[in-house]
Amino acid sequence: MSTESVTAQSKRKREHGLRDYVIRRLLLMIPTFIGATLVVFVLCQFLPGGPIDQARLRMMTGGGTGGESSGGGSSRSTAVANVSDKDLEGLREYYGFNDPIPIRYAKYMKKLVTLDFGNSFRFTVPALKLIRNRLPISIYYGVITTILTYIVCIPLGILKAIRHRTFVDNATSVVIFVGYGIPGYALGAVLLTLFAVQHEYFPLGGFVGQNFESLSAWGKAKDLVWHSILPLVCYMVGSFAFMTMLMKNSLMENMSADYVRTTLAMGLPSRRAIFVHAFRNSLIPLATSFGSTIAIILTGSLLIERVFNIQGMGMLFFESIQSRDYPVVMAHTIIATVLLLVGNLLSDICVAVVDPRVRFR
Repeated sequence: MSTESVTAQSKRKREHGLRDYVIRRLLLMIPTFIGATLVVFVLCQFLPGGPIDQARLRMMTGGGTGGESSGGGSSRSTAVANVSDKDLEGLREYYGFNDPIPIRYAKYMKKLVTLDFGNSFRFTVPALKLIRNRLPISIYYGVITTILTYIVCIPLGILKAIRHRTFVDNATSVVIFVGYGIPGYALGAVLLTLFAVQHEYFPLGGFVGQNFESLSAWGKAKDLVWHSILPLVCYMVGSFAFMTMLMKNSLMENMSADYVRTTLAMGLPSRRAIFVHAFRNSLIPLATSFGSTIAIILTGSLLIERVFNIQGMGMLFFESIQSRDYPVVMAHTIIATVLLLVGNLLSDICVAVVDPRVRFR
């Protein structure tokens, strides 16, 4: 058998193994997805202060009792006493709480097949519409943060590994670990105080300016960049140190491996030994973390969004939990769960692409 036929056969086996592996992983995602969504669904049913409790308080206040809508235990019990059983039954039927939890979950999953996440209790609009309006903002910050992080951290990690224990390595390590020790939201508050309040170089917050729609295309681009600089710095500060040190340590480990020493002993130039042989294997740890960043990208960062008043997915999820907006909470949970499961699968595929030793069986 010729070398070409052996190579082609090996390639076909690898492709078939990858296909079978992806199919198995997709099938395993089904029970994982059901388990995750079922837990959140059950928790939403038992949390106090839900839509029925809020409707009771509104009905009580409208009836002239003068109760406070604080959500406390005394207000809740007073509301129960002043709302008739007929009204309570009507509220349960309206919000779909008159069925047992398993039946409610089955009905919800049946609607989910058609991407019907239900209507928001708070805004009385489809939950999917709210997410569709917020998702591009989180995608924008998440994708740019990920691209900038990989573009900066991989070359910097390589430089630190090659110049280990030199001035360059020590100086960059100080900057990296100082940045890593500062939470993104705390850094955001400092940056806003210095560059937005005191010197007014940047806006106080928001995704775009109030006059964004009236600007030209170039003006819109400048306005978007102007509003994005400070939040992007805060988004990057946490993952920046982790990715840089991960790249450095992985490359140093491979540079000291026997196969690199052997290539150097055989007369291969050190640059080629590092960037052709050691570098590819050093990307394996980075590939394993690639897929898990997808869910983080789309779910947003609550604290940073609150500091900069960015109406992203993190803020939507937080506000939905506060207002007990269960359809939006479930929609956010479902999207995050699917992205995390798919991201883990992509991580495995990325590892297989980077590491030819991986075999799918």
